Amino acid sequence: MNLWLAVFLGGGAGSLVRYALSLLFLRVGLKDGFPWATLAANLIATALLAWLILRYQVHAPGKEHWRALLAIGFCGGFSTMSTFSFENFQLLRDGLYVHAVANIVISVGAGILFFTLFARSA
Repeated sequence: MNLWLAVFLGGGAGSLVRYALSLLFLRVGLKDGFPWATLAANLIATALLAWLILRYQVHAPGKEHWRALLAIGFCGGFSTMSTFSFENFQLLRDGLYVHAVANIVISVGAGILFFTLFARSA
Protein backbone atom coordinates (compact mmCIF):
# COMPACT_ATOMS: atom_id res chain seq x y z
CA MET A 1 0.00 0.00 0.00
CA ASN A 2 1.19 3.50 -0.83
CA LEU A 3 2.18 5.50 2.29
CA TRP A 4 0.10 8.48 1.17
CA LEU A 5 -2.94 6.26 0.83
CA ALA A 6 -2.30 4.77 4.26
CA VAL A 7 -2.21 8.25 5.85
CA PHE A 8 -5.35 9.21 3.94
CA LEU A 9 -7.29 6.11 5.03
CA GLY A 10 -6.11 6.33 8.64
CA GLY A 11 -6.88 10.04 8.85
CA GLY A 12 -10.36 9.53 7.45
CA ALA A 13 -11.07 6.73 9.91
CA GLY A 14 -9.74 8.79 12.83
CA SER A 15 -11.88 11.77 11.85
CA LEU A 16 -14.99 9.60 11.63
CA VAL A 17 -14.32 8.10 15.06
CA ARG A 18 -13.78 11.60 16.51
CA TYR A 19 -17.09 12.74 15.01
CA ALA A 20 -18.87 9.68 16.44
CA LEU A 21 -17.33 10.40 19.85
CA SER A 22 -18.62 13.99 19.67
CA LEU A 23 -22.11 12.74 18.87
CA LEU A 24 -21.91 10.26 21.74
CA PHE A 25 -21.00 13.02 24.20
CA LEU A 26 -23.92 15.12 22.96
CA ARG A 27 -26.27 12.16 23.26
CA VAL A 28 -25.33 11.49 26.88
CA GLY A 29 -26.03 15.13 27.67
CA LEU A 30 -22.62 16.66 28.39
CA LYS A 31 -23.56 20.19 27.32
CA ASP A 32 -22.19 22.21 30.25
CA GLY A 33 -19.91 24.35 28.09
CA PHE A 34 -16.80 22.26 28.67
CA PRO A 35 -15.33 20.59 25.54
CA TRP A 36 -15.46 17.02 26.89
CA ALA A 37 -15.45 15.29 23.49
CA THR A 38 -12.32 17.08 22.27
CA LEU A 39 -10.56 16.40 25.57
CA ALA A 40 -11.48 12.71 25.35
CA ALA A 41 -10.43 12.43 21.70
CA ASN A 42 -7.08 14.09 22.32
CA LEU A 43 -6.30 11.98 25.39
CA ILE A 44 -7.36 8.73 23.73
CA ALA A 45 -5.29 9.60 20.64
CA THR A 46 -2.29 10.41 22.87
CA ALA A 47 -2.58 7.11 24.72
CA LEU A 48 -3.01 5.20 21.46
CA LEU A 49 -0.03 6.94 19.87
CA ALA A 50 2.16 6.15 22.89
CA TRP A 51 1.01 2.54 22.79
CA LEU A 52 1.66 2.26 19.06
CA ILE A 53 5.09 3.84 19.22
CA LEU A 54 6.33 2.26 22.41
CA ARG A 55 4.60 -1.11 22.50
CA TYR A 56 4.41 -1.98 18.84
CA GLN A 57 7.23 0.27 17.69
CA VAL A 58 5.47 1.47 14.55
CA HIS A 59 8.46 3.76 13.95
CA ALA A 60 10.72 0.73 13.49
CA PRO A 61 12.13 -0.09 10.05
CA GLY A 62 9.76 -2.22 8.01
CA LYS A 63 6.66 -0.85 9.71
CA GLU A 64 6.31 2.34 7.69
CA HIS A 65 2.82 1.43 6.46
CA TRP A 66 1.53 0.81 9.99
CA ARG A 67 3.10 4.08 11.13
CA ALA A 68 1.48 5.92 8.22
CA LEU A 69 -1.94 4.31 8.73
CA LEU A 70 -2.20 4.32 12.52
CA ALA A 71 0.26 6.77 14.09
CA ILE A 72 0.17 9.54 11.49
CA GLY A 73 -3.22 8.94 9.89
CA PHE A 74 -5.58 7.61 12.55
CA CYS A 75 -4.12 9.39 15.58
CA GLY A 76 -3.70 12.59 13.57
CA GLY A 77 -7.28 12.46 12.33
CA PHE A 78 -8.68 11.46 15.72
CA SER A 79 -6.91 14.15 17.75
CA THR A 80 -7.50 17.78 16.98
CA MET A 81 -5.37 20.78 17.84
CA SER A 82 -7.48 23.11 15.72
CA THR A 83 -10.72 22.25 17.54
CA PHE A 84 -8.91 22.42 20.89
CA SER A 85 -7.70 25.95 20.02
CA PHE A 86 -11.10 27.06 18.71
CA GLU A 87 -12.97 25.76 21.75
CA ASN A 88 -10.54 27.50 24.11
CA PHE A 89 -10.98 30.72 22.11
CA GLN A 90 -14.77 30.37 22.51
CA LEU A 91 -14.47 29.73 26.25
CA LEU A 92 -12.28 32.81 26.70
CA ARG A 93 -14.53 34.92 24.46
CA ASP A 94 -17.57 33.86 26.49
CA GLY A 95 -15.87 34.73 29.78
CA LEU A 96 -15.56 31.10 30.88
CA TYR A 97 -11.98 31.60 32.02
CA VAL A 98 -11.95 28.76 34.56
CA HIS A 99 -13.23 26.34 31.90
CA ALA A 100 -10.55 27.51 29.44
CA VAL A 101 -7.69 27.24 31.91
CA ALA A 102 -8.95 23.86 33.16
CA ASN A 103 -9.21 22.56 29.60
CA ILE A 104 -5.70 23.68 28.72
CA VAL A 105 -4.11 22.38 31.92
CA ILE A 106 -6.00 19.07 31.88
CA SER A 107 -5.40 18.49 28.16
CA VAL A 108 -1.68 19.17 28.25
CA GLY A 109 -1.01 17.72 31.70
CA ALA A 110 -3.07 14.57 31.22
CA GLY A 111 -1.66 14.12 27.71
CA ILE A 112 1.88 14.06 29.06
CA LEU A 113 0.80 11.83 31.96
CA PHE A 114 -0.94 9.37 29.60
CA PHE A 115 2.10 9.22 27.36
CA THR A 116 4.36 8.65 30.37
CA LEU A 117 2.12 5.92 31.78
CA PHE A 118 1.95 4.12 28.46
CA ALA A 119 5.70 4.53 27.99
CA ARG A 120 6.32 2.77 31.30
CA SER A 121 4.00 -0.09 30.41
CA ALA A 122 5.69 -0.73 27.05
